[in-house]
Amino acid sequence: MSDNELTGADARAWLLAFADRVVADADELTELDRQAGDGDFGWNIGSALKRARANLDGDDPAAVFQSGSDTFLASGGTSGPLFGLWFGRLGAGPSASWSVPDLAGAFETATGAVRRLGKAEVGHKTMVDAMVPATHALATTGSSHWREALREAAVAARAGAESTSGMVAHRGRASYLGERAREVLDPGAVSIAWFFEAADGI
Repeated sequence: MSDNELTGADARAWLLAFADRVVADADELTELDRQAGDGDFGWNIGSALKRARANLDGDDPAAVFQSGSDTFLASGGTSGPLFGLWFGRLGAGPSASWSVPDLAGAFETATGAVRRLGKAEVGHKTMVDAMVPATHALATTGSSHWREALREAAVAARAGAESTSGMVAHRGRASYLGERAREVLDPGAVSIAWFFEAADGI
């Protein structure tokens, strides 16, 4: 195993850091969702991640992500099934430590599954607006170290999330608000940016 590869312990630390960020700042996601939806996004994702903290397990990244998937699938709202699907598809990755190409392949599979289920594309003002650029960054990085590759993915995810301000939603409850929610950041995209940013410094 190379130091350049993401281990199960690394993946667990990453998800725990993500959980800490969401639980600490769930009100920010809730306020965004209140302006563009029904206001339960932060509560739903925060509750799922609180439960996930005690259940994350596995010897490799795939097993860790799969354990996170199980928790999300049991949570409410639209976000639960989508995150559950995303982590579940990541859980179908190699049963070993992941190289950067392994990371890229796993996220390409997972993001593709979310796009198909949600019928969402870039520009629809959803979590896909952050997922797709992050996945592209992983696929095109010149780095062979997972930390550096995920830093690039985090920058791309953040830019994607910020781009949702100015979009008219095509999916979800925000689509019913039209122009009234144009300037609101999509909370799903913001949470994806937080996920990739959480990998930095673990």
